[in-house]
Amino acid sequence: MSKKTSMYLHRSASGAEPSITRGYDRKFKATPAYRRTLPDMMEAAHDAIQGALVPIQQVGVHNFRLPLKFRTKQRDLLTLEARVTGTVSLEADLKGINMSRIVRSFYEHKDNVFTGEWMGRILRSYLKNVKSKDARLKVGFSYPMLHQSLRSGLKGYQYYEAAFEGVMTRAGDWRRFIHFDFVYSSACPCSAELSEHARDQRGVYTVPHSQRSKARIVLEEVPGKRIWIEDVQALCLRALQTETQVMVKREDEQAFAELNGAHLKFVEDAARLLYREFDADKRIRDFQIACSHLESLHSHDAVSVICKGVPGGLKADFMDFGSLVC
Repeated sequence: MSKKTSMYLHRSASGAEPSITRGYDRKFKATPAYRRTLPDMMEAAHDAIQGALVPIQQVGVHNFRLPLKFRTKQRDLLTLEARVTGTVSLEADLKGINMSRIVRSFYEHKDNVFTGEWMGRILRSYLKNVKSKDARLKVGFSYPMLHQSLRSGLKGYQYYEAAFEGVMTRAGDWRRFIHFDFVYSSACPCSAELSEHARDQRGVYTVPHSQRSKARIVLEEVPGKRIWIEDVQALCLRALQTETQVMVKREDEQAFAELNGAHLKFVEDAARLLYREFDADKRIRDFQIACSHLESLHSHDAVSVICKGVPGGLKADFMDFGSLVC
């Protein structure tokens, strides 16, 4: 008879019981005394640090989600699903950070209405809890706005991908940014001219090409000033005019074709039009604008990036154009 061979975690085919018993004790309660016995990697010696003994500029958590309250410009309250990224700096002589402290710091303020000041309190809280010098917090969400169609009077919700970001440096500097995506239609001026030429010279009916396009705005508020999400949307709309529609009837679709005809634009035009509006708003200290026109003529996209040009400010170094597909 062959010997029964045991396994560590599972009963073997020969019938031998596992050498380690697995189970979860649902009745066990962790007492304060028990918690004090738990090992803490934050107390690890320097020789436990792997790799180079250098500081890390950002370490933390990404995409933990919770419902947060936002106040609209009209003073209504919205509860939206928020996606949170929180990071801090790490000194060279520390093994790591307690990730859950970042989350716990956030939850201490979860019932408050989201504001820039509220974000600052959270940053200060987890700078203290995690014992770090720098901290960054970004809260992303889809922001609904009710819009009326061009001619029929129908109404529908447009959702805008947006985020608030706060950065606190070891010098105590506090900076606030708004991220905002605006989706619009871009009708090509060259295609429109060539189409009219074909009709005029040869009596040929053509359809000029246009495409769904996206502008991504990152702006920094002037300290002490407040700009609402609704204001950012209004600046984009005033600059570009041809925001995509939610609810349409035939008269709205015709109106949208006329609107595109009245506001032809290359991707270069879009960047400059947006620059003019954001540069003129005194609540905005700095901005970066990236535009992508998802070409229907080509198999590639037309892109542009522009910034305000503030010394030491945001730069026109955006390259993540794949994230602008819409």
